[in-house]
Amino acid sequence: MTETRPVWPPCWPRTLDARFGPPCPGAYRARPEDFQVEEVLGFAPEGQGEHLWLWVEKRDMTTAMVARELARACEVAPRAVGYAGLKDRVAVTRQWFSVHLPGRETPADLPARLAGQSLALLETHRHPRKLKRGVHRGNRFRLRLTGEVTTDPELDERWAWLCRHGVPNYFGPQRFGPDGRNLHRAASLLSRGWRKRDDPQGMLLSAARSYLFNVQLAARIERDTWGSPLEGEAVILEGTSSQFVIERLDDELRDRAARLDIHPSGVLWGRGESVAREAALALEHESLATHQVLCEGLERAGARLARRPLRLRLASPSLERDAEGAIWLSFELPPGAYATSVLRELIDHPTLNFQPPPDGGDERGAADAPTAAVQ
Repeated sequence: MTETRPVWPPCWPRTLDARFGPPCPGAYRARPEDFQVEEVLGFAPEGQGEHLWLWVEKRDMTTAMVARELARACEVAPRAVGYAGLKDRVAVTRQWFSVHLPGRETPADLPARLAGQSLALLETHRHPRKLKRGVHRGNRFRLRLTGEVTTDPELDERWAWLCRHGVPNYFGPQRFGPDGRNLHRAASLLSRGWRKRDDPQGMLLSAARSYLFNVQLAARIERDTWGSPLEGEAVILEGTSSQFVIERLDDELRDRAARLDIHPSGVLWGRGESVAREAALALEHESLATHQVLCEGLERAGARLARRPLRLRLASPSLERDAEGAIWLSFELPPGAYATSVLRELIDHPTLNFQPPPDGGDERGAADAPTAAVQ
């Protein structure tokens, strides 16, 4: 068996290329206002407790930058600030933060303390608990497209196909760093033995797991089975983390998959045994057979095996054209999903083909996915 080192940029296929051909060139982030993200929490703060929850709008700032400003303004340590997920930098985004203020009132001049920053404090509420990563329901996107793609006669049909059949759930290029640097660092580190001091946040482990997942998804797209369950498939129920293994593939299960009620899944590599069986397990092994250094390194590092759906359903999707001829896309995605995975099926742009992002690009394309769990 020949070990294959990660290739950058990878040639991971689009699903729509086989149906419509490659997409037209386009632009999607000429200014922060062209990329709008709103966090969907899915529940409301209780109104009492020792944690101050803040609904914040930020522009051209990372989530980490806002967290530091809130810690400074509230005179607390950075670890006292919580948030559900990382949001894009070159964007206008709204999301929740929490600040631990036991026995303390909200600073009366908090808006003034935040003045001069590219953020606005929209609401404040109290809650008994800190805001934890990944607790939100998802993210709502509103994205403006310009350029040649706006006159593409097939764009509406491409969009309608994605709305009906779903979107490949690739990890976006932001996950791997400029020029894939995080991935190359991960490969080097895992080959000699991962140590937490070399990767304290687990960022490199996440890059390696994300790459291996994308490899599996690409193999399923090439076979046109990324949305169709195989015998022995571990499927994930739409909108939940619940999963089950198909013992016998029948017409009812095929119909549920066609309705986007269940999705085939791939492995986020780590310790443990894949629950997939038969054809699904065989394809997992085949697609990852030449990446044993990454797989074994992740196991030695203590990452835990998990599963991720191969497909995304676009919730509340819409496509509109404004008076200037630009196109506005709106849709909602679950935590851990990338809006760039939707865009790369619709437009041709260097940052969507796993090339280096421009200076000040995405912090994490609204992926919000936690780093790999390490014991």
